[in-house]
Amino acid sequence: MKTFLLAGLVSAFVSANAAEPDSLRVDSDQCVDGAKIESIEIEGLEHTKPRVVWRELSHKVGEAFSQKVFEAEKLRLQDLDLFTDIYVSCKKQLDPSTSPNGFAQDDGVAVVYNFKEIFRWIPSPAGKKTDRDGLMLGLALANLNVLGEDIRAEVQFRTALDPFFENNEYAFYASSPYLFDLPLGWNFEFLRTDSWDDLRGFQDATWLLSLDVNWKLLSHFSILGKTVYRYLEKGPGVLPEFGLGVAFDYRDSELDSREGIYFESMVTHVGVGGKRGENFVEFLEDARAYYTIGRFVTGATALVRLRPGKVQKYDYYYHGGANTFRGHESDSLHLGVHEMLLTLEERFVLRERRPASIWGINFFYGIQLVAGLDASVLWDKGAPGWKNYEGAVYGGLHIVIPALDRIRFEVGYSPDHGEPVFYFGLFDKVTSARWRSR
Repeated sequence: MKTFLLAGLVSAFVSANAAEPDSLRVDSDQCVDGAKIESIEIEGLEHTKPRVVWRELSHKVGEAFSQKVFEAEKLRLQDLDLFTDIYVSCKKQLDPSTSPNGFAQDDGVAVVYNFKEIFRWIPSPAGKKTDRDGLMLGLALANLNVLGEDIRAEVQFRTALDPFFENNEYAFYASSPYLFDLPLGWNFEFLRTDSWDDLRGFQDATWLLSLDVNWKLLSHFSILGKTVYRYLEKGPGVLPEFGLGVAFDYRDSELDSREGIYFESMVTHVGVGGKRGENFVEFLEDARAYYTIGRFVTGATALVRLRPGKVQKYDYYYHGGANTFRGHESDSLHLGVHEMLLTLEERFVLRERRPASIWGINFFYGIQLVAGLDASVLWDKGAPGWKNYEGAVYGGLHIVIPALDRIRFEVGYSPDHGEPVFYFGLFDKVTSARWRSR
């Protein structure tokens, strides 16, 4: 999972020009619904190949311009995480032979898509926030747009701050939503871990190679697949994984979703058996729903994972922390084979996403206030009961930024534990909950 920490971004939120234009806008009174599109132009691309933009556009030459269509295009272009500013302008097409003043009633317009690109190379600090290792920091070199093809690649080293230099990770990540212009998204990870897992009580000396693919057959339907090679030096050795699933995505946007639903169902086989090995099947259900009224965004999410079969301690789930259950910190008392995570969250958009620049680096940011309810169900065998359930309330501030999706500052409180706990997290919780075991 990409875990970029962008040096100086937080300070930029204070110093950025508040008068920056909205990153989603239509310029020129010629861009009106029904105007005939005579031509389409793209401006502002320095590092991105035009085809990366063209494959996200719905408007066609000869058709009528539609504000609604453009709004949908903007959201797809935002999801690429390549641009800080996206807007469209229109120029009247002139035909001097049709009218003494140079205009005709049925003159069309030239639609111009304007872009400001985000930073590309990032030699920077790198970070990862997990419930197991806490905050890990290190160094990274990342390219958010390799060869201008919307391919992200990053190499990095991270170490835990407590205890310092005792928990280490070396990683390489690469991903793209397309493969040779085919709608086949892919995400490749190489991860070397050498750390003591104090939650589950084993030395996590692991080599991991992982490939996830997302084949978008229809606009709202995808087939998912994954294959993982995992080698545990201090455990059973090789633990292969193979998974297949489907996803239905009716969200308006993958990043910072405001409307729509997402549902994913996946089946994965893990392990090959043996005395010290594992051999189980994981059934995963991931459901998310969003609805917006004005500046208020309501989100409800559910993550359920059932694992019948032989599961060893190095694959037990844990709950507690910014990425799972914001009612207490993770510990060895909250482990289980099966899990259910439920969240109901209300977000108030204090500042919509807008472009900014600092030290010559283009980026965007947004600010949201959040409050919600977390529910945790963690168990080993059979059906869960009330003894397996925990609930908590939380609130805080989210800063929406490139690459990391968002930085989360939250305070959670569980009546069962009686003390509020401060949390710092990266990415949306529904994202980080999926990869926390890595």
